[in-house]
Amino acid sequence: MNVLFLCTGNSCRSILGEACFNHLAPADWRAMSAGSKPTGQVHPRSLALLQREGISTEGYHSKSWDDLPATPDIVITVCASAAGETCPAYLGPVLRTHWGVEDPAHATGSDEEIDAAFMQAYRILRARIEAFLALPLDQLKDDKLALKAAMDRIALVMG
Repeated sequence: MNVLFLCTGNSCRSILGEACFNHLAPADWRAMSAGSKPTGQVHPRSLALLQREGISTEGYHSKSWDDLPATPDIVITVCASAAGETCPAYLGPVLRTHWGVEDPAHATGSDEEIDAAFMQAYRILRARIEAFLALPLDQLKDDKLALKAAMDRIALVMG
């Protein structure tokens, strides 16, 4: 199963989701990330955070959803609709859910405050990914409605 973490810029949240998912997921699940308007670079604080967490940063780059290496089965949007961001709508026959997270790239303040915003985004995504991977995925991957309901519930419970 291929999971796409999607946002606008593909420099922070979607990269954090992709890297964390691939770090934790079983071999038959793979994450990728993309943006509808990619910035062209991964935010250096995202890469530094992943390295501190012991997660490989090799090969991650900001890319367009037009350049995906595989067709996604599941699309998880991570834009923060509460912040007035418009999430891109992936077109195609996929299972979709929304796990909105505030964009740490817009954080202001001291270095410590900005780093804390990146860590907060990472922790939210990691907790949701861990909850997702704890689901009975072998059963749910054939029951799309139940899988979507479970994924939507994760966003509500772990908001």
